[in-house]
Amino acid sequence: MFFFSSTLLLAATCLLVRAAEKVTTCNPDTVHRLSCADLDGVISVQSALYGRVDSVTCSEEEPPNQISNTDCSLEGIGDAVKKRCDGKMVCELNKNDLTASDPCTDTAKYLQTTYTCLPAIHRVTCEHSVAYLQCDQGQVIFVYGADYGRRDKSTCVYGRPESQIENSVCSNPTVKVADSCNGKNSCIIKASNSVFGDPCVGTYKYLEVAYACQYPVVSPDESV
Repeated sequence: MFFFSSTLLLAATCLLVRAAEKVTTCNPDTVHRLSCADLDGVISVQSALYGRVDSVTCSEEEPPNQISNTDCSLEGIGDAVKKRCDGKMVCELNKNDLTASDPCTDTAKYLQTTYTCLPAIHRVTCEHSVAYLQCDQGQVIFVYGADYGRRDKSTCVYGRPESQIENSVCSNPTVKVADSCNGKNSCIIKASNSVFGDPCVGTYKYLEVAYACQYPVVSPDESV
């Protein structure tokens, strides 16, 4: 799961540029798409559901017996969606990416996600390269979260054999970027196993970082 510090998220709420959005996909086998690209922000999943909790949602053309069970929810789906999508500008997935389980047979299910967009600078750095985080003069880095691993088969793939990109469920949330860069005007950190460890041997990885630039907060004691 992309690491989002609860303290940082609390401080970031005043910067949110739009209210929470809900996306519902009636056929869970089709693409379920979350996006913050139009806001240059990153996804922060609030909740997710796979199942059925009412008889109205995605009920068109469904027989009554398939929408009568409104107590159907697959446990752990929220964490699974967060792991796939948190910290990304755009995230596309379907039920098959998340689970093979059926929480209620003979019931018409849907995939539903509620998320917000955090205004952020999104950096992706391929393994063995250097991530450079930079803010304008007078501002400092405020890292929302970072992940070193691989969460899709389309990022950092040029010239790489299939065997090095086939594992797209390799997530290693890390606080090291925040520890190294928070409060600085600029920061350099290498995307490498020597810094973050190797969460999936044999897979070509990348470092994803979401951060904002803010003016430093001065405490009352420091302003005296």
